[in-house]
Amino acid sequence: MANIERKGTFKVEYLQKIEADVQKRWKNEKIHEIDAPNLRSSPDDKFLCTFPYPYMNGRLHLGHTFSLSKCEFAARFQRLKGKNVLFPFGFHCTGMPIKACADKLKREMELYGCPPEFPEEQNDENIDPEGESDGVPRDKSKGKKSKAAAKAGAAKYQWQIMQSLGLEDNEIEKFADAEYWLGYFPPLAVEDLSALGLHVDWRRTFITTDVNPFYDSFVRWQFLKLKELNKIQFGKRYTIYSEKDNQPCMDHDRSSGEGVGPQEYTLTKMKILEPVPEKLRPYSKKPIFLVAATLRPETMYGQTNCWIHPDIKYIAFETVKDEVFVCTSRSARNMCFQGFTKTEGKFNVLVEVSGQDLLGCALKAPMTIFEKIYALPMLTIKDNKGTGVVTSVPSDSPDDYAALTDLKKKQPFREKYGITNEMVLPFDPIPIIEVPELGNLSAVAVCDNLKIQSQNDKEKLAQAKEMVYLKGFYDGVMLIGEFKGKKVQDVKKALQKSLLDKNEAVVYYEPEKTIISRSGDECVVALCDQWYLDYGEENWKKQVLKALDRINTYHDEVKRNFIGCINWLHEHACSRTYGLGTKLPWDPKWLIESLSDSTIYNAYYTIAHLIQGNSFRGDKPNLFNIKPEQLTPQVWDYVFYKDAKYPSNCEIKKEALDIMRREFEYWYPVDVRVSGKDLIQNHLTYFIYNHCAMWPNDESKWPKSIRGNGHLLLNSAKMSKSDGNFLTLKEALEKFSADGMRLCLADAGDSVEDANFVEANADAGILRLYTFIEWVKEILKSKDILRSGKNYTFNDKVFESEINLKIKETDDFYTKMLFKEALRTGFFELQAARDKYRELCLLDGMHIDLILRFIEIQALLLSPICPHVAEKVWELLGNKTSIVKASWPKVGSINEVNIKASEYLMETAHSFRIHLKNYLQGKGTKTKYSITSRAEKPNMCTVWVAKSFPSWQSCILTVLKEHVIKNGCLPDNKTLSAEFAKKDELKKYMKRVMPFVQATREKVDQLGLKALALTLEFDEAEILRNNSIYLANTLDVEELIVKYTDEPDATEKMKECCPGSPFVVFSNKPGIKLEFVNPIVSSGFFSKYIIIGDGDTYQKVAERLSKYFKMIKKPESIQFYRFEDPILGPVTMPAFNEPLKGKVLIPDNAIFNVDVTNKKITIKQDQKVVEIGTQVIYLVI
Repeated sequence: MANIERKGTFKVEYLQKIEADVQKRWKNEKIHEIDAPNLRSSPDDKFLCTFPYPYMNGRLHLGHTFSLSKCEFAARFQRLKGKNVLFPFGFHCTGMPIKACADKLKREMELYGCPPEFPEEQNDENIDPEGESDGVPRDKSKGKKSKAAAKAGAAKYQWQIMQSLGLEDNEIEKFADAEYWLGYFPPLAVEDLSALGLHVDWRRTFITTDVNPFYDSFVRWQFLKLKELNKIQFGKRYTIYSEKDNQPCMDHDRSSGEGVGPQEYTLTKMKILEPVPEKLRPYSKKPIFLVAATLRPETMYGQTNCWIHPDIKYIAFETVKDEVFVCTSRSARNMCFQGFTKTEGKFNVLVEVSGQDLLGCALKAPMTIFEKIYALPMLTIKDNKGTGVVTSVPSDSPDDYAALTDLKKKQPFREKYGITNEMVLPFDPIPIIEVPELGNLSAVAVCDNLKIQSQNDKEKLAQAKEMVYLKGFYDGVMLIGEFKGKKVQDVKKALQKSLLDKNEAVVYYEPEKTIISRSGDECVVALCDQWYLDYGEENWKKQVLKALDRINTYHDEVKRNFIGCINWLHEHACSRTYGLGTKLPWDPKWLIESLSDSTIYNAYYTIAHLIQGNSFRGDKPNLFNIKPEQLTPQVWDYVFYKDAKYPSNCEIKKEALDIMRREFEYWYPVDVRVSGKDLIQNHLTYFIYNHCAMWPNDESKWPKSIRGNGHLLLNSAKMSKSDGNFLTLKEALEKFSADGMRLCLADAGDSVEDANFVEANADAGILRLYTFIEWVKEILKSKDILRSGKNYTFNDKVFESEINLKIKETDDFYTKMLFKEALRTGFFELQAARDKYRELCLLDGMHIDLILRFIEIQALLLSPICPHVAEKVWELLGNKTSIVKASWPKVGSINEVNIKASEYLMETAHSFRIHLKNYLQGKGTKTKYSITSRAEKPNMCTVWVAKSFPSWQSCILTVLKEHVIKNGCLPDNKTLSAEFAKKDELKKYMKRVMPFVQATREKVDQLGLKALALTLEFDEAEILRNNSIYLANTLDVEELIVKYTDEPDATEKMKECCPGSPFVVFSNKPGIKLEFVNPIVSSGFFSKYIIIGDGDTYQKVAERLSKYFKMIKKPESIQFYRFEDPILGPVTMPAFNEPLKGKVLIPDNAIFNVDVTNKKITIKQDQKVVEIGTQVIYLVI
């Protein structure tokens, strides 16, 4: 488990206590259970969301949780939007992994006893070659990332793997029975998911395989229907195959290589001519061929030689046609499963030869103009790809051209391997394909253009290969042979067929990449007899593409991936002989594999609660006392096809089946299917295919949307149990609480790229949630002291608009299933708006109506992601019904001008603070929009505001606006520069013109035509004046004055500022420091020094004093008193019971007169000039 040090657990436990209480309430109220209503209020009044049921060979982990959270957030949001929401959840047990693990445990107990005593040296034969992150092999159809990310550790015995899950030895023994797994992990999954607060109707849960006879019956019906529709065929197909397991190896049976399929090659036969190499001479009575695997049979006209690696071990074996093939042992193993040998799965090695033995031998190659070519050395050939024999076409292969050129240039290299000049020098590239822009020797042209010097220029060669191959295939035209004048892409298959018909080549398959089965076997491609789903059938494919065109995939990349998959998808083996599952109805020796029994089970969810009897296996009585054997294919037809008639001799009451049919008709289709993007290439594509097949005449049952997501990193690294960077769902719940984890999952990422769960962010989220709840409690306790009334201030209006804006934005993001963005607008930014409002209302106070509305809106907007915290806050507000039953808030009026004005205010304050910081650090600055000088801490600042742009800028903006209005966009800068150079009024500003133009261009890109307005949409000076106290507070100055740049005392520099960019000048106003003392003990009001300037009013001084004390809501509540004796008064011991004795009330219309030279402060009172002294008393009434 990932472990990052943290301080205490109080706040986590605080949230967990809330979650437990809320979940208990939800359970008692059965708040997530829902049945189809008798009448539909509208076509869009429901929302069915599903997540691929996880494989039950271990505890759920954070990777599962990330994907399913997308479903969860969508479900809760759509319910707030007024829809009936169904989020069902089942568990997958079909396939090989559980059975394989159980059998491993049996074998380990047989070999080593029970409990087993393992030898110190681990025997690979008994070890899972690639350990899983949670210790148990995973079903690949549930997503390969979480598994692949966890395979960092060393292999373990299965018994040790089970121990790593926290199981005791006496419990592990029971897992040798595969069925025991089916009863152990699903309840734990429900427990963990319930603790997460999932909006799931658990009445509809179930497990797969024939241990659940109801689901077994459903799958049997599906396959009978597919066979009836001619979607399932039987025959030999090229299939990834495990020799050790003696069956096809599907995606989810693989330890590595998931998603990898068979790759077709054309195996060209190059006959060895006399003299035959010595080791092959005993077999020369039969034709001997070096066989080269190529993807480009159309280029065989241009063969000049064949490449062999001197150090690779090759073998010669006899084929079923009494020919001898020379290739690597690995490729021969593939061939023997494809009908190349007399005995399937066996190849008889006649002799082993090294590459050195084959170099220099003469060959007769098909199609080339040369009578004979030679086997030459190439040191970059690998023995794990193809046959180890590579044909050479230097005209159209940059690699071949570079290697042949090297060999011609380097005589010592030729001599090292016994290659004579006549084997190399006469052979030049042959023009065979005309490629536009590259000519008829495309490889030569590209190598020359890229200045490739040798075959060691790997990066350039890779670039050259891509250029040549793509253009050659799509645009190349044949210059030679029977297809001369035709495009390569049009004749590729026909040319291959010509080679096959002449017995000059054969078709050969091997895995695209290395595939290792869960049993540790390196897989091959075999021709297998099997039942398969004919996904390559053209009419079916067209139907699926039609469905895909209507499906919302939320990301363009997801749709492109679907199209790519559908275009290459052919047959998929749907049966196997080993594992758990449902037997094929018409051929029970076969089991239906797990990617095939999991395509339309979303339909089963709609009726599961009526037949499962609230049990995983359907082994408890159900509502209508339906028995599995009563669910005949005709009964299933009646439930799922609205035009099907009630079956004759049906043992189930029609009323019961009508209710089942109503459930299905109401809830279908699936509104959103959520999954990791890695399932696009298999499960999700099959999901579309099978819906199209099962409901070919009812497109309303086809899926509406599919939301793919990226994989989840943990603290920016792949999850790996062996590395300690791993969290199960249970561990994450204990560490972060449900809502703390949910918030971090939402914040982890929205795109199809990898997301990142950062524990520090989760901890920060916990603090935010805790603080929010406590703040709400505090506000509700003290709401009587908040401001009320109908009159809203500017900041009230801004806050109200910002709340409404966040409702609108968050609604949009939730609808698009962009939950990171919804969290940003609906929580982080809404909280920031509250914080800003609170800061701006320090003097006036916050308005109670707005604060209560904020709390309500915050709870609603946050509830899809953090429902427990939202429920608690909802309850604190006095609501009796659950927030789950609440409605999404309506968007009120949004005054965008006010919002922009507020943004302007905050940006301006931020800019001023930066200038002040530079000033205080002694960095006297003179920037475009500020002047500061090295001096003591300023006590005032003057803000200069421009009513209009300087004339030269106004000229530019006018011209730019004309261009946008006329052409819809701005010309390039070169054109604009030439235009502005002709304007006399701009000549003295030319150095500044284009930087201003570029800055304006960037604003236009963001704001459009508004960026070219000559005035702001709001009164800049008014905003600053109305918030001058806030600005003075944030800058810690005593006075802030706003002036226009057209006033007489404005300098030229100040006049250069423009609307939206005020000019600030910090200064120190002449004055005398006066101490203000509060005589009331324990009042919370302390002594404070304030600089009094000449002409300061009573009101202005009161405002300055009030900013230091939050308890002072109104400056008018302050009373000032002077000493009757300004000299002795401050040093005389005050009377405790008479704090105002010897003091005189200063009238609130007093003006302070300051004589800085003589350090005297006076006021005029009762027609007399009265000296104040150095201290004044103040009271807050």
